[in-house]
Amino acid sequence: MLRTTSLKRLFRLREDGEDTKNTLSLRCSVLSHESVAVNAKERATRVLQELQNTFSLPTWVGSPREPFKTLIRTVLSQATADRNTDRAFRRLATRFSITPEALAKADVEEIEEAIRVAGLYRNKSRVIRNLSRMILDQFDGSIAFIHSLPLKEARNRLMSLPGVGAKTADVVLLFYAGKPVIPADTHVKGVSERLGLVFSEGSYEGIREALQSLYLPQDYLAVHLLLISLGRKYCKARKPLCKSCPVNTLCPSIQIGDGLVFS
Repeated sequence: MLRTTSLKRLFRLREDGEDTKNTLSLRCSVLSHESVAVNAKERATRVLQELQNTFSLPTWVGSPREPFKTLIRTVLSQATADRNTDRAFRRLATRFSITPEALAKADVEEIEEAIRVAGLYRNKSRVIRNLSRMILDQFDGSIAFIHSLPLKEARNRLMSLPGVGAKTADVVLLFYAGKPVIPADTHVKGVSERLGLVFSEGSYEGIREALQSLYLPQDYLAVHLLLISLGRKYCKARKPLCKSCPVNTLCPSIQIGDGLVFS
């Protein structure tokens, strides 16, 4: 549905003769909202098809038999570049066995030293030790419950752990329990907004649920991974490579040179 206030402002800009760039920008915004409302489902299907033709599914770092390692790696990834996340995890694994037992006993200072390359390393070191202790005390040293419990209950249990929010829980649930959920990380959120699949005003939960409503559960893993691939290679946060993007004909936010062109 078009926003009445946006339409009124668009007509006022035309009447007042304000510069073309402002008028075009607002017109694009209005058209974008209309496009989202009418074509999101169709666009979502076509976007997935194009991405499947363009990218191979990346190999997930970790082992499906060891979800605790993925939990720790995902904690390390918060506000941290992928390369530094990998370095921090490797250094931590060199110093400690990545198990709840080993990390629950570790000195916070030693964990800090191992993961220093990761952002917010002091806070993360405390989180890692505390969640390891909680897993030992309350879950018998294992998060295997993610396989047997219903999605909502498994998600709530994971989110009861220190430092584990919705995104971290969703990553573990999708990759290692095969639960029907799409983690809406930074790449997924940004790319989905630009593609007009979700509105930028949405919360994490709103964006996750909106994306899930557009796709079949069996496609959630591919959707998550392929949107990340698109964000890393083409739909970059600061300078998107719209001309060469494989889904530019489906994107209501395409930027060509200094202008905006909407499909």
